[in-house]
Amino acid sequence: MRILIVEDDADLGPGLKQGLEVNTYAVDLVADGREALSLGLAIPYDLIILDVLLPQLNGFEVCHQLRNRGRTMPILLLTALDKIDQRVKGLDLGADDYLIKPFAFRELEARVRALLRRESPSKLATLCFMDIVLNTQTQEVRRQDRVIPLSSKEYRLLEFLMRHPHHVLSRLTIAEHVWNYDAEHLSNVIDVHIYGLRRKLCEHNEPNVIHTIRSEGYQLKEPQG
Repeated sequence: MRILIVEDDADLGPGLKQGLEVNTYAVDLVADGREALSLGLAIPYDLIILDVLLPQLNGFEVCHQLRNRGRTMPILLLTALDKIDQRVKGLDLGADDYLIKPFAFRELEARVRALLRRESPSKLATLCFMDIVLNTQTQEVRRQDRVIPLSSKEYRLLEFLMRHPHHVLSRLTIAEHVWNYDAEHLSNVIDVHIYGLRRKLCEHNEPNVIHTIRSEGYQLKEPQG
């Protein structure tokens, strides 16, 4: 899952980014409304966490423009404005939820989980493909009777593949959903993580299910032959 945080507070923004990355989300952080709008239009984020009082464009305007241009990802507004009229304005402009500052990080985590579940009927708590089971709540991955320890990137990569079985996913598509926008040399990075993920999934000589599609990308599908 890839999240954009738009927050100009020099302490809060990096703190939220770090906290969500610990929970295996890929997180981008920007500090002004114009850059947020540009990224929100260019990148298919799974969620945007959007401060209201921002330089350049305020969060209300960013939300309004994203909705007017057909972007449907969930938007969670963060703000110190606690008047009921401000909350109603944000929701009327297309925001999905509203969190008043200061807030407990645990509440933000719960709101994020709820919005990501609501965003699509495909956001299931447990994903299964053949004998591989991935629990998105506990972040435990099993193949048959064994638990497979994965790094946070490997987990996000496997989750993305399991949400799109049989789809040929290009490296660009994978990068847009699993990696931060400022990651470098993504093609090589993705290949290395695919190799590591395959090795762990097939450690006991189980059949490989992550197939390389030459010049196109990767596909989660049943073993050939």
